[in-house]
Amino acid sequence: MIVHRVRVHKSAERLAAQDQLAWKIAAVAAGTREVDGDVAAMIGCRIVDNAAVALAAINRTPVANARAMALAHPRQGGATLFGLPAAIRVDAEWAAWANGTAVRELDFHDTFLAADYAHPGDTIAAIVATAQQMGRGGADLVRAIAVAYEIHVALVKAISLHRFKKDHVAHLCPATVAGLGALLGLPVATIYQAVNQAVHLSFSTRQSRKGEISSWKAYVPGFSGKLAIEAVDRAMRGEASPSPIYEGEDSVIAWMLAGPDAHYDVALPGPGERPRGILETYTKAHSAEYQAQAFIDLAADLAARIGDLGQVEDIVIETSHHTHYVIGTGANDPQKMDPEASRETLDHSLMYIVAVALEDRGWHHEGSYTRERARRPSTVALWRKIRTVEDPTWTARYHEADPARRAFGGRMTIRLKDGTTLSDEKPVADAHANGRAPWRWDDYVRKFETLAPAALDRDARDCFLDAALRASTLTPAEIVALLPALPAGAVEPDAPTGAGIFDHPPAGP
Repeated sequence: MIVHRVRVHKSAERLAAQDQLAWKIAAVAAGTREVDGDVAAMIGCRIVDNAAVALAAINRTPVANARAMALAHPRQGGATLFGLPAAIRVDAEWAAWANGTAVRELDFHDTFLAADYAHPGDTIAAIVATAQQMGRGGADLVRAIAVAYEIHVALVKAISLHRFKKDHVAHLCPATVAGLGALLGLPVATIYQAVNQAVHLSFSTRQSRKGEISSWKAYVPGFSGKLAIEAVDRAMRGEASPSPIYEGEDSVIAWMLAGPDAHYDVALPGPGERPRGILETYTKAHSAEYQAQAFIDLAADLAARIGDLGQVEDIVIETSHHTHYVIGTGANDPQKMDPEASRETLDHSLMYIVAVALEDRGWHHEGSYTRERARRPSTVALWRKIRTVEDPTWTARYHEADPARRAFGGRMTIRLKDGTTLSDEKPVADAHANGRAPWRWDDYVRKFETLAPAALDRDARDCFLDAALRASTLTPAEIVALLPALPAGAVEPDAPTGAGIFDHPPAGP
């Protein structure tokens, strides 16, 4: 790996394109030729993971609305949509919009946590859609996904967006562009211009994940994928974009991140190094914010030792800075304690999640979020007895450089009314690579089997799983198998409510 020092330069310094971070990202994308076997295998697992959660969410309102918008942009030879027949094709950027929303809606796929937060699997929808429209095969697809993960992981390790209240789409979009550049075999200069545009346009605030969290959280990856495709298209036509986008005097480091005197060290693969970043990422066994995963497992373990939860006096969770301030009581969001809060808000409330996990000794991607479940009096009473505190030890482990020592959990201490205390800790979720039961191919398949609608017959399931397993060998015509179609009627055609601009009939002459 080569560590690149990134800092602000005055315009008069005329920083050469080749010395800019965007160029170095583009060089990795253009220079990647081979992918290791274990990386290709994990990409197959994440394709299964994405399809599982997308199909489980297929008729939820945000997904149905995003699909309706995409269907208003038909294109012969375009890309397909989750759940719909392969004959129905739309523009690649709109397929990325709809399929990215479907994958993200349940907050139930992969994650990477370091200086910032990320869902690297959010890059896949745009890459698959573009591969379909541009006639690329499995070898190109797998290489592109590996590159997108590599860039995403590198940026998340090096540059904190959350510290400055910026949403993590600002890393997702350039990573997706890098993947698209690798997919299409574009020259460094072209990818560089697309990265510049992606970074310039993808910065937004973290209000999307604060307070009363809305459905926009589900749309963000689709928006990012659509923007990435459009940035690459524009760059392929020879257009330039603002630069230096990271290092410029009026650019993102100077005004949106740490300021003109700051620097960041970004480690990227050197010439000939193969991308392996995906192997540092991890998926979710439970449909909840990743920093809650270990606590769901821990709560299920502790519940059997408590007995009557009505005897609980209080619960203190010692954890990292990020967990305490993002999904814990350190966020100071009253919505995180409100039974009337949105699903998206409850998903980001560790106190709610622990209360339900203690009562149910587990978690369900739908049942754990119903309005009735959130309003249950015993749950509300337990929920309001839970608080989080930051522990420097857990913060240090969260940022541990060695992946084998990183921890995203913490310690839970339960005090009963008779003075008895129960305490235990879990550094990582059971499904994590360092956990009690690390996930392998069979676990991803089991997740898909559990979440895929019953309407998806055995032959269709087997066809999809076979395609994912041998993703790197697929022909361009076989890429369509990575987006399973459901039988007629299984995708509700009238799920969206109301109509938007795209539904309006064309005006007369």
